[in-house]
Parts: sequence; C-alpha cells; structure tokens
Amino acid sequence: MSQAQTSAGHADKADIFCKDEARVDWHSKALWLLRQKRDRAAAAVPEWEELRTLGSEIKLHTLTHLPQYLEQFEANCQKNGIIVHWAKDGDEHNRIVHEILSQHQVKKLVKSKSMLTEECHLNPYLESKGIEVIDTDLGERIIQLNKQPPSHIVVPAIHLKKEEVGQLFHEKIGTEAGASDPTYLTRAARAHLREQFLTADAGMTGVNMGIAEEGAIVVCTNEGNADMGCNLPKLTLHSMGIDKLIPNKAAASVLLRTLARNAIGQLITTYSSFYHGPKPGGEMHIIIVDNGRSEMLQDKLLAESLKCIRCGGCMNTCPVYRRSGGYSYNYFIPGPIGIAVGSKHDDTNTIPWACTLCGSCTYVCPTKVPLHNIIAYQRRLKAEAGKLPYGKAGYMPMVGKVMSSPTLLNCAMSVARFSLRYLPGSLLKPFAGAWGKYRELPKAPASSFEAWYKKNRSK
Repeated sequence: MSQAQTSAGHADKADIFCKDEARVDWHSKALWLLRQKRDRAAAAVPEWEELRTLGSEIKLHTLTHLPQYLEQFEANCQKNGIIVHWAKDGDEHNRIVHEILSQHQVKKLVKSKSMLTEECHLNPYLESKGIEVIDTDLGERIIQLNKQPPSHIVVPAIHLKKEEVGQLFHEKIGTEAGASDPTYLTRAARAHLREQFLTADAGMTGVNMGIAEEGAIVVCTNEGNADMGCNLPKLTLHSMGIDKLIPNKAAASVLLRTLARNAIGQLITTYSSFYHGPKPGGEMHIIIVDNGRSEMLQDKLLAESLKCIRCGGCMNTCPVYRRSGGYSYNYFIPGPIGIAVGSKHDDTNTIPWACTLCGSCTYVCPTKVPLHNIIAYQRRLKAEAGKLPYGKAGYMPMVGKVMSSPTLLNCAMSVARFSLRYLPGSLLKPFAGAWGKYRELPKAPASSFEAWYKKNRSK
C-alpha cells in the first residue's frame, strides 16, 4: 500500500491496489456512500444549482482580480497584527516556516488540515531540522503513524479498515490488542492527541479561505483539532495558496454552504473558525504560497482548476479513483482534481489517462470546475510536448486515423464483433491492456450501430 513514492505509472500502481479485490469493493462502496450522501444533501437545497453558479463566479472573479485582492488581504492582515510572508515555491515556504519556528526555539509543532504542507513536503523538511511534527486530524494522524501520505484530501485514511487502524494503534499508542471498535479507538486517539496539544510549542493549519476585506482566514474542521492547535500555543502559522482568496464574508457564506455538503453530505463543517489576529501576547503568521499557481492562471482552461475548494466530491464519484485507490496517482492529490492540477508534475505522464472522461466529476463540482475538459486538455498538452506514455505514442495516431475514416472504423468494428463472438476471452484480453485486466469483455452486438439505425430510425 505504500507505493506512492515509486515512479511506476498509474496502471501499474492500480494493479497493486486491485490485487486485493475485497478491499477494492469495500473502498468503492465506502466512497459511493459519500456520493449518495452528497446527492441527498444537495437535493435538500432548492437553490443548489444557483449556489454552484454563484460559487463558480465568486472564485473566477477573485482569480481574475487576484493582484488587487492579495494586496488588500495583506494590508488588512497587517492592520489586524498578522505577520504576512510570501513564498514563490515550496522550498521558500519551508524555509520561512523553519525560520519562524527557529526564532521561537520550537521543538514540537502540532499541525492540522493542510494539503499545502503536503504539497511543499514540509514534514520531512522540518523533521530533518530536528523539529517534531504531529498531524492532529484523526485521519492524518493515522496515516502519519502508518508512514503514508493521504490517499484522499478529505478522508485521508479511507483506504484503511478499522481492524488495521486497531492494530496500528496497538503498536503505536498502546491500545488493547485486537480492539477495533471505532468509539474506543477514537477516544484513545483523543487522549493521545491531547497530550500532543498540551506539550506543543506552536500550532499550524491550512486555510480554507482567506477573506481580503477582513484580513482574516477561515479554517473548517469536524474535530476541532485545528482550533486546539490555534488556541493553546501562543505561536500559530497558517499556510495558504493564493487560490484560496475570496473577496468578503458574503462570499465565504456561499462556499461554506456547499463545501461540507459536497464533501460528505454534511450540512456544514462542525467548526468553521474565522481567525482575525493573534491572541494576546502571541504571534500569528500567514505564509501565502504561489508554487506554480500564477503559471496556471496564464492558461484560461487550467486557471479554472484553481476554483477548486478541495471538497473531494470529484474523488468520491470518480469510477477510476474508487477502484484504483489514491496511491495510484503520481501526485499528492489523487482523483480528477489531482490530474487537473498535477499532471505537469507526473514524470510517468500517465495520470491524465486515469479517467474515463465520463464527466461525473464536473457534474458534482460545487464551483463548476470543468474537470473532464481539463483532463482531456492535459492529454493534449502531453501529446504536444511529445510525452505520451509508453505505447500510446505508437498506437494513438493509428487509432486517430481509424476513427476519422468511416470505412476503416466499420471494418475494425466488424472484426471486433467477430472476435468477441467467436474467440475466447483469454485470447482477447491481453489486447485490452490494463483496461481489460479487471473487466469482463462486452457481448458482441448483433450488428453495427449504423446498421441498427438504418433499420429502426432512418424513416
């Protein structure tokens, strides 16, 4: 399960996940349950589609006026006593964080809710400097103890069963052997984490939204761990991508109505905390990170991916993610949004093809990010850059010629129908490659669609 750091392509990593068929079925059902909850929550809001449109317009407006909102945000933060830092990339972000922690002689940092720190590889960097980092969200703590990265951006330990978590907790925090009751394990984790909060020198969180007009940030959690990390230590740090900015509190209220509903079918996150400044006698730092986002803004279609509010809804509905697992993607964010924003960083050039282009991700996105269009565009970018994955560079041009010629296409389909009808699956499946390995081949139709249409619909 720890294949995330290898350089194998998506299909090869998915093959590892798919070897455990029972886990694949359970994983797919668990995520589909979240999708169903999302559908019920969305259906209960009559103006849901209007909220989606409004959320999309808010994000797009902010992105197209980003310089002025960033300046407004920085100025208002400084008025509130917040120290603002700017980082052009992950390395600079990590150096800034380390400098702040070093100035305060921090030895232990409690951290919560930040995929951006995953993006910047902050944990190993700080640990190499002798600073202990404790992830405090329950799911994040589980995978940290298991020495794994998140496999989902909202439910990072979704790939682990309760029995596996019970065994892990027994080994790492001393729970009873064989215990797997979720309530017992949660209480044990709570006691374990409380000790970490009480002994930490500083707290750090991600940012769901930065409000320019207020000079404030919003952090959304269900467990309150981010609030513990922000309120116990006097020193707090917050990492924020430039894409998290919104104009005002009214905009925040729109996105808060869709975030949790679209993530797991919850009306709103249990804690939606607004932080306007440091506590008395304390320090509050915000590190604003670019790390390639400005470059994405230069491309009209890729810029739309920065509208994402990280609800994870696209992963829950994606048929490929649900049946290939989060560690099959060569990027720290898996699923459709991971392909949209991370294809450039995939050295195997395979993740744009980890998609059926069914459009389900686009259909559920609360800010109307055209994910399947962006993924198709990422394929084109790979092809234009001469970076098609192994095999595709050879046969895709031929497929294109066949698809563009009615005569060739009809001949190919005739051969396919004959083969499906008379040849054994064991002989045909190897030609289907990774796609056919875990699928049953379809039954051959009696005739082509063209022939069926002429017979039944042409009059």
